[in-house]
Amino acid sequence: MVDITTKSDSLRVALAQATVLVSKPETIAAIQDSTVPKGNVFEMAKAAGFLGVKQTPHLLPDCHPIPIESTKVDYKVKGLEITISMEVKTIYKTGVEVEAMHGVSIVALTMYDMLKPIDKGIEITNIKLVKKTGGKSDRKEQLLRTAKTLTAAVIVCSDTISAGQKEDKAGKGVMAQLSKADIPVTEYSIIPDEIDIIQAKLKALAKAQTSLIIFAGGTGLSKRDVTPEAILPLLDRRILGIEEQIRRYGQVRMPYAMLSRSVVGTYDKSVVLALPGSTAGATESMDAIMPHVIHIFDIFKGKRH
Repeated sequence: MVDITTKSDSLRVALAQATVLVSKPETIAAIQDSTVPKGNVFEMAKAAGFLGVKQTPHLLPDCHPIPIESTKVDYKVKGLEITISMEVKTIYKTGVEVEAMHGVSIVALTMYDMLKPIDKGIEITNIKLVKKTGGKSDRKEQLLRTAKTLTAAVIVCSDTISAGQKEDKAGKGVMAQLSKADIPVTEYSIIPDEIDIIQAKLKALAKAQTSLIIFAGGTGLSKRDVTPEAILPLLDRRILGIEEQIRRYGQVRMPYAMLSRSVVGTYDKSVVLALPGSTAGATESMDAIMPHVIHIFDIFKGKRH
């Protein structure tokens, strides 16, 4: 199965459709008058569709078991054509497109099974996904267009790495995440955990109009972890929601994430992020907020997509 452990829960909605074609008007009349020998076709098929949605991961090998939180079925009759629409919702890490398509297929098959004794010419056609929303793909196109207009700087705050005693992996992990979003890194540097050096670097990068200024390291609880102390006095505004998302995302993967003092805010026209210095902590923090953090720059420009 595809690894979805890096994804975050979000509201996912999928709408699927199928069409059932009957061969004579009498069939439609029997459905509407509830005189089909096997029972009420619409209600029976709806119930079967609900079961079909829930059973999807038991039949499709690569489909993740997910909580189904809403399922709706709607019928529209036009001539000899019955259009079935099924909407499925969840709040989870992956979408419900397959569940919606499987469910609407079961609705159609149930109708076929119930109607075949009175109509031998039934056809099932046009099983399709109409739309889906939610997850990182939602609004991703617009966010990636904005990303191409940005620049980023990655600054590693570490006494040991700046002294050449240890190799940087966290900063490189952050740059890999930025690369996925096509955000160019205009500066990558390593500095010691010193408040005045951190503040000077932040001021210089903001003066150069760097869009994203990302510090990796110095957010822990040791005496030398001073990145938050250096950054906080300079911020115009903190963005507490992003800080909360970073810690929430990390906490379900590593219990010690609660000890991180990640800081996010704005300084002049730049967005500043102080992330953990561990490789996993830095990359998971980026997983938690990308690409949606890019929307900040659309807000700066007055866009509200």
